[in-house]
Amino acid sequence: MMDILQLSEEVEVAHIGPPLDQGHLPSVFYFALSASESLELDPYNQPALYLKNANMRVFSINLPAHGPNLNAIDAVGVWAAAFNEGKDPITPFIDNVVFAIHELIDRGLIMREKIGFMGLSRGGFIASHVAMKFPEVKAICGFAPITELTYAKEFSGMPDISKASSLNLLHHTDALCELNIRFYIGNRDLRVSTGNCFTFVQALAEAAYKKGEHSPPIEMIISPSIGHMGHGTSKQIFEAGADWVGRKLGVIR
Repeated sequence: MMDILQLSEEVEVAHIGPPLDQGHLPSVFYFALSASESLELDPYNQPALYLKNANMRVFSINLPAHGPNLNAIDAVGVWAAAFNEGKDPITPFIDNVVFAIHELIDRGLIMREKIGFMGLSRGGFIASHVAMKFPEVKAICGFAPITELTYAKEFSGMPDISKASSLNLLHHTDALCELNIRFYIGNRDLRVSTGNCFTFVQALAEAAYKKGEHSPPIEMIISPSIGHMGHGTSKQIFEAGADWVGRKLGVIR
């Protein structure tokens, strides 16, 4: 059962797993759509369901332009429109997530040394940005992740995409290349681009190599595409990614 924890006037987190009165535990932050959809709506919640009984907590927060009475299909378009008006809907949200994590640590509810991140599509993009703020993070798992935000069709024709483009993950390889990363993607994902994902993973490996890591723990697993535009994720892949995160956190053997 999902519970809501109000951390400030602006920031609330949803969570499933062991009750909070059991103290600090290994935790994963999972971003897919809204918090309730990420944790309760099939099939998006499958990674969370896989982990919730592994003596760990799974937290989620409404992504920008997601939540009650909002259509997730329109969300990336809302982001693009905001950037087109000179606003940044992403960075303040990332700041709120960072605040939430620090607050949960201070309240003794999560273990700083055992935090993982998972994200689906746009959530994989968000998870990667949040993980940059926590060099001790044990694992980042992305399912069909957006790596280049401005590749999305919603940004097509915008006169100035420089602010949005600065968030594209290729600009942040140095901050991510020393982390444990695994991305799953279809072999013909036309929504986020299989090629963009490969280019980013290759750039991460090159950045890690330059820092002296000759075999960086950065993986990209390509499977036959399913779903609309080849952008679907199967239950087996959701569970494989969640299992990988659980093993990296030491709660699954």
